[in-house]
Amino acid sequence: MKKRADLSSIIFAILSVLTVTSCSESVNYTQPILYNHKKHIEDAGLNCFDCHTRVLTHEKASIPNIEICKGCHEQPMTESKEEKKVVGYIGKNQPIPWIQVHRVPDYAYFSHRRHVSIGKVACLTCHGDVAGRTLPFSKPYLPINMAFCIDCHAKNHVNTDCATCHR
Repeated sequence: MKKRADLSSIIFAILSVLTVTSCSESVNYTQPILYNHKKHIEDAGLNCFDCHTRVLTHEKASIPNIEICKGCHEQPMTESKEEKKVVGYIGKNQPIPWIQVHRVPDYAYFSHRRHVSIGKVACLTCHGDVAGRTLPFSKPYLPINMAFCIDCHAKNHVNTDCATCHR
């Protein structure tokens, strides 16, 4: 009887966390700058890893900030008011207050390096056609939840044991 109560508690806890996590996916965030991925990829010839420098080598991909932007934008290159905002942050040596919208819950382990460098998972698998985006993310492209991850692992014949992601 105790095992059944323990199992019920665990299942309830998991469902509660999944419910809370999925609720955050419906929020639309307003980013401080209307960043245009398409323009940077097509006109400047950049790729994901030019700005998201940690993707291939670290657990966290990192959101680029003034350290990356100032390579091209210490002075305005156009009349864009969005670029002027970037130049302003750089001039004040103040980080751009980007809002992270793709978030893995704290109770799960996810490594960009492991997925992108080792697993060869393309960025668009989880983030969609970023190269065609003319506005920054205001919400996750896909629900980053256990069902999505388990489905991908199963389709790709990757371990789905709990300890793989829950440490």
